[in-house]
Amino acid sequence: MGRDLDKERFTEAEYVRFGERLQEQLGVLRELLDTPGFGAGPVTIGAELELFLIDERGRPLPRNSQVLEALGDPRVVLELGRYNVEVNLTPTPLEGRPFEQMSGEVQETMTKVDSAVEGGGAVPIGILPTLGTEDFTVNAMSDQNRYRALSRGIRRLRLEPFLVKIDELELSVEDVILEAANTSWQVHIRTPPERFARLFNAAQLAIGPVLAACGNSPFFLGRQLWEETRIALMEEAADDRDVERRGRRDGRVTFGSDWVREGAHELFRRYVRDYEPIVPDLHDDAGPHEVPELRLHQGTIWQWNRPVYDPAEGGHLRIEMRALPAGPSCADMAANTAFLLGLTLSQAERDLTGYRFAEAYQNFYRAAMHGLDAKLSWPGADGEFGAADLVLTLLPEARAGLLGAGVTPSDADRALGVIEQRTRLRRTGSVWQREALARFGGDRERLVRRYRELALSGLPVHLWR
Repeated sequence: MGRDLDKERFTEAEYVRFGERLQEQLGVLRELLDTPGFGAGPVTIGAELELFLIDERGRPLPRNSQVLEALGDPRVVLELGRYNVEVNLTPTPLEGRPFEQMSGEVQETMTKVDSAVEGGGAVPIGILPTLGTEDFTVNAMSDQNRYRALSRGIRRLRLEPFLVKIDELELSVEDVILEAANTSWQVHIRTPPERFARLFNAAQLAIGPVLAACGNSPFFLGRQLWEETRIALMEEAADDRDVERRGRRDGRVTFGSDWVREGAHELFRRYVRDYEPIVPDLHDDAGPHEVPELRLHQGTIWQWNRPVYDPAEGGHLRIEMRALPAGPSCADMAANTAFLLGLTLSQAERDLTGYRFAEAYQNFYRAAMHGLDAKLSWPGADGEFGAADLVLTLLPEARAGLLGAGVTPSDADRALGVIEQRTRLRRTGSVWQREALARFGGDRERLVRRYRELALSGLPVHLWR
């Protein structure tokens, strides 16, 4: 879904043909992944950062097209909401000093986007506290065919309104525009096909304790909800399961329901089997290995960890880790990445299929709800642990995973040191936001303005005053 479409409406015949091509391209992808040496090469990582645009008061500013025009930077693209943009960072080898490089590029691009916002600025935050119901009308959607087509495609399947229920909040909307309330920090790691299942399962396990230490989305529509309210909001805002589809186990935004046992093709096959197409854009001029319809379909299923096939330069596989929130600062996002990748790499050395998937699933949602106060389990250990204690216990394993991949010790230690201090002091972005809002007497606009100043300073959130 990363490029715009030529049109926003599709015929039933196009839906049928698109479905046929998905079946054909599954076979093509299977052959590619089974080819000896496919995707061989150094391990690289990348990331995508979604940002809110705000006005001088701290309210959402729907001017992303004007900001893109002023920037002229191909790394920055439109997002679903007119008050969102996305920054695509430059892929870099995992070996060496990747987190120092990542932090530097995040700081550079955030500052650049912020400077291009006339009469306002840019904020890396999971959910903007100043969003109101008036920010979720059809006019809030970016003026691109791909977003209108996405909206039509989901509403074609879901005849009922989208009903969002998070704790005491209940909200009914007619469109997918609520997705624009969430901004993420999405991390990619390249992997050969033969290692995919182990790495993917390890990412599913790792994200629970990592997310517990990364909360940055405590507010929505004036209410204090989860530590990572994004998780619940995203899952309900794009759920195509209406009365006719409630028998399907997973929504379009999902953690998943089992370990991967065969490899990436298993997930692509599941996506084709379980999910109806919503944007049946056909490509008649694609090369034999591009599988454009399959990649487009996969881009409309937002599993928190999901496979990506990229046909560039002979083709390769990546795991996209989508659960981390944007922000608070460049140092925090680099640290979150180091912890998630290091823990994933270290846990990939063990066979997780004997550990109950339900416990990894439970860890993820407990972490989203309660952050460092969550009770989590872990393979090989009896009982449950406080998330903060578990995070501190797992940091040496994450460090070993990074050093084993060739990360320079000083780069790993600097990044993981941010996680350690944040956890010991219990100073996540969500904690800071709650304390700041109380200090500012409930003034959400003042909260956002102060948050922006500190986010652009580059200091990690545990040092914010």
